[in-house]
Amino acid sequence: MTHYTGKITDLRVLDVRFPTSLSLDGSDAMNPDPDYSAAYVVLSTDRGDGVEGHGLTFTIGRGTEIVVAAVEALRPLVVGQTVAAFTGAPGAFWKHLTGDSQLRWIGPEKGVIHLATAAVVNALWDLWAKLEKKPLWKLLSDLTPAQIVELVDWRYLTDALTPEEALAMLERLAPTRAAREAEMVRDGYPAYTTSAGWLGYSDDKIRALCREALAEGFTHFKMKVGSDLADDQRRAGIMREIIGEERTLMIDANQRWDVGVAIEWTTALAKYRPMWIEEPTSPDDVLGHAAIAKALAPLGIGVATGEHCQNRVIFKQLLQARAISYCQIDSCRLGGVNEVVAVLLLAAKFGIPVCPHAGGVGLCEYVQHESIFDYICVSGSLTGRITEFVDHLHEHFIDPCVVRGGRYLAPTAPGTSITMQPASIAAHTYPGGSIWKQTALS
Repeated sequence: MTHYTGKITDLRVLDVRFPTSLSLDGSDAMNPDPDYSAAYVVLSTDRGDGVEGHGLTFTIGRGTEIVVAAVEALRPLVVGQTVAAFTGAPGAFWKHLTGDSQLRWIGPEKGVIHLATAAVVNALWDLWAKLEKKPLWKLLSDLTPAQIVELVDWRYLTDALTPEEALAMLERLAPTRAAREAEMVRDGYPAYTTSAGWLGYSDDKIRALCREALAEGFTHFKMKVGSDLADDQRRAGIMREIIGEERTLMIDANQRWDVGVAIEWTTALAKYRPMWIEEPTSPDDVLGHAAIAKALAPLGIGVATGEHCQNRVIFKQLLQARAISYCQIDSCRLGGVNEVVAVLLLAAKFGIPVCPHAGGVGLCEYVQHESIFDYICVSGSLTGRITEFVDHLHEHFIDPCVVRGGRYLAPTAPGTSITMQPASIAAHTYPGGSIWKQTALS
């Protein structure tokens, strides 16, 4: 890799919000009226080439200003650092960001400070990928096994996976990377849709959106559940009727239930043959997930979770306890690319497929890179693996994700695909943007 000159001279962070609650996009049993939002970070340098690093953390409206404040608190740890301090040792830089003792105290490595860390870390990776003139998945896939191992903070993980084991896993797959990379460039990565299954949608809208998704080539469909059982059964019946018996249905409770209720409610929906129940209970309840997984195994229903899993340690425990059948990383809940790589490696060790959470603002743009890298370098398999796609708000990005025939096409533009259109940023910055001046929500 090139040794890059220059220093990071500025960090800007904006509160960008979209009034999606007006159309109930994103509505579920726990989050009935989200306004998809982001704490949006821009890193500038003194290199003179105009290249900036962009990153964001996804939020759903109120509270974004708190994440913005946390990003500002990280500023002294980033501004003034050389570009090479990150590109030369990104794992060490991650530990530098998460190791400030006073900021660590309000985590550690979880909550608002970790959301802020994700935005900054992902902006650093965007900067590096743009300097390399590569999409993020390609930058990651061109790293050596040893360089990939260096990305990870191994503290708290070695009882489950050691750096030496991870290195051996990566080295076994290294000789066949090129074939999988060519496959991804040719065919793309399989996706499933959540766009038809939001809780607030009418039956007619569900039917229409399911038919549209079928016409677009999707074979896997997810719906939200957890507000009313009879309503869930009716809507699951509608979706199963439209998509047919040969296609796959998943259900998502968004943390709505206690453990016992999760088992009872999911059992009542078993006749619709869901592949998984997602977030059935508190994301921190490892033993609860394990109990649910054990109870539902005879029904052939797996447990999936991860979008609110706060760090690699909770993922480690979920995997060790065999509490999940599907691992759902989130690009912004974890501490950015570095910690995502840690969880990909852990999941590969335990043989659990990674099916990332996406949607919101920018999450689809992010996870396409991480899924492709996972296949090329870490898992080497597509068995059981599929990445979420939600068709909302992509028009606000300069290089948005592209899904065709139910598959994410491999991005080609340098960076992480997360750079927003300047006009979209200006219009949606809260509270002074033109969209917020016009809407009744303001």
